[in-house]
Amino acid sequence: MDAPVEGYVLHTYGPPRYLRHAVASVVTLRRYDTTRPVALFCPRAHQDVLEQQGLTDLFQHLAPLPPAHQSIVGFKHHLPQFAPFDRSLFVDADMIWCRNPDPLWTRLSTFAFTATGLPKADFFFGGPKGAGVLLDILLNRRGRTLRRFGLTYLPRVQAGMIYLQDRQVGDAVCRHARRFLDERTDTHFRSRLDEGRSEETCEWSLAMAMSRLELPIFPWLQGHESPQLDYIDSLTTHDADFYNVTCQYHTTGFVYGLRGLAQRRLREALIRSATRLPGCGDFLEVTPFVVHFGWLHQKEPFYTFANRIWRQLEEEGPDRVVPNTPQPSPAASSR
Repeated sequence: MDAPVEGYVLHTYGPPRYLRHAVASVVTLRRYDTTRPVALFCPRAHQDVLEQQGLTDLFQHLAPLPPAHQSIVGFKHHLPQFAPFDRSLFVDADMIWCRNPDPLWTRLSTFAFTATGLPKADFFFGGPKGAGVLLDILLNRRGRTLRRFGLTYLPRVQAGMIYLQDRQVGDAVCRHARRFLDERTDTHFRSRLDEGRSEETCEWSLAMAMSRLELPIFPWLQGHESPQLDYIDSLTTHDADFYNVTCQYHTTGFVYGLRGLAQRRLREALIRSATRLPGCGDFLEVTPFVVHFGWLHQKEPFYTFANRIWRQLEEEGPDRVVPNTPQPSPAASSR
């Protein structure tokens, strides 16, 4: 009996620059995994660009992304429809791969469905990002949502990595997530559209669905074995092409939680002060499997890198050696 096929799944839509992000991400992936196939779901216009640039061989499965699914929830609330492999790892395009992912696949293979995140969500998850969160805390709106929907816990889903092996389980997760999103007014969660964003988030509805189905979260903070860590300029050391990446990982949760502050001076000052507290100064130097450029105020280094990779591929022209054209296989080669 053939071993299950493992593969990566990306999706793009919107302006062509997002296609450049996916291409750059796959180029870094191929530094470490030269065997597992990669799928890309995208609009016809993006596929035309790939064909014009002679880059279709970067993707072993290239398929259209229908207009109805060209959004965050349109795609991530319908994952089984876009899972061409026996074991599919859905990854965002704004990611740079930093090491051989074989151990990551080994650990993921025990799950029917999982997403990176934390076992417990804080009040900011799906809620106000400013002082308004204090009212949510005082009124315990999070607890009210759990009671109303018969849930006993709420995990924190970080949907940059989602793993699907059992399609029936995936169907159930997405079906529940769609229903929870439709019933948002009965929850304490805020619509991201009300905050001026162009798209709704999929994360709190997926978290509620995983809670309802009692599916475990795959912790995204695992020290040296972290599947993904946020790119933070003051906490990340790397060369220009991200061949060597090291992240400073504080082992005290509230210290590491300060990484998201947008103002660099304030962030560094608070971390410096917090680490002076007894027992709070420990940290690791970690190379995660992926650095994720998820924070809006931290994306510029990724944009610069992606644009440079694209220019290099353009300059090499159609006779370039495409990084890899693997055949579907359950295992990656070792490095």
